[in-house]
Amino acid sequence: MVDNKKTVVCRDRVGKEYKVGVDKLTMRVGVYGILIEDGKVLLSKQWDGYDFPGGGVNIDEMLDEALVREFFEETGLKVKKGEIVACGNSLFKTFFTKRHLNSIQIYYLCERVGGELSIDNIDGKEKEYLGMPEWVKFGDLKKIKFYNSVDSIKIIKKAKEILYGKKTN
Repeated sequence: MVDNKKTVVCRDRVGKEYKVGVDKLTMRVGVYGILIEDGKVLLSKQWDGYDFPGGGVNIDEMLDEALVREFFEETGLKVKKGEIVACGNSLFKTFFTKRHLNSIQIYYLCERVGGELSIDNIDGKEKEYLGMPEWVKFGDLKKIKFYNSVDSIKIIKKAKEILYGKKTN
């Protein structure tokens, strides 16, 4: 039974905090892909910043199916799921639906298997804030804004270590 008096703090995409009763929270699993090629990482353009391509897992999907679908929708590229790079969770308030989520987030290394960069496959409200995905040089990562609740640069460094087999800066 949920204690309706217990509260948590959720954050929105810009870090504003909201005190929320736990009875208002919904669980969500999200999967995100890290695609590294030629000293760059592919990021999803969102508003005036970036995030990893990915999103929510539908109730009828396996994790790898959701990752492939979400990555394709946001980038136009077909990928194959690799190793788990990071896993965590965050409490956040969604931008459009204003729902409060306890989101489990899984970040996978990906390998490109086809497709071309495109945003022709995004749907619904995402069309209002998603732009063309961009390849970002590793050296430029500290100069950009990320719209997520994780240490994106740390996750990219860990992905590079998995991919190249050595510690990176």
